[in-house]
Amino acid sequence: MLSARKADPAVVSALRDVFPIILAVVPFGMVYGTVAAGEGLTLLQTVGFSASVFAGASQLAALQLVGIGAPVWSVLLAVFALNFRHILYSASVGRHIKHFPKAAKALAFFLLADPTFAAAEARAGRRALSTGYYFAYGLSLYVCWLISSLVGALAGALIEDPAVFGIDFVLPVYFLALVMTFRQRASFWPVASTSAAASIVIYAVIGPPWHVTLGALAGILVAAVMPIENRSVGSPMADEQSAEKAT
Repeated sequence: MLSARKADPAVVSALRDVFPIILAVVPFGMVYGTVAAGEGLTLLQTVGFSASVFAGASQLAALQLVGIGAPVWSVLLAVFALNFRHILYSASVGRHIKHFPKAAKALAFFLLADPTFAAAEARAGRRALSTGYYFAYGLSLYVCWLISSLVGALAGALIEDPAVFGIDFVLPVYFLALVMTFRQRASFWPVASTSAAASIVIYAVIGPPWHVTLGALAGILVAAVMPIENRSVGSPMADEQSAEKAT
């Protein structure tokens, strides 16, 4: 009699970590589906957009610009500005997935969304980032995004104004939760404060969506000029390295 195979601990850990994020992503995806239906997208177009782009903020921005009749170049520029942070994400996460096979690495970069980046960095700070963990987390998020987009599109006619239900507040809370996962690091408050201040000023002076990219770059600049020893204090990897030296 064959014994039942034990579940991969990394996969179990990933599913446990992604569950609270899914609770925030599902209503966000439903909002997107509702807005897409309101802008006249078909069911296939709505889900296809989510399947191919997999970037909620960019998808919503594109829909809003299309809705006001903005030219194509303006839509593309806005999407590029919002998604520029993914270049930075790729550069960082790429260090942790060098051991992935080429095909798996390509898929990993496609699935690299905001929560996946945060989870991958946190995991890599404690131990090696495995394919089991990464893809269990990323694919779970991807599938839930598609399903919630579909549900939102189907129920679009029932939610005429998402603000009435406070659903429009899901996105800022979702991003805030991701940022706060790094609060134990010594460089967190200088970097986060600089980024927030720069974003507010740029939003007031230039306007969206450039406050996202330029605010992030301001935080990166502060992180780059900080002494290396200060940047590493408080990070999980630094704690492990200190423990190893002590032993």
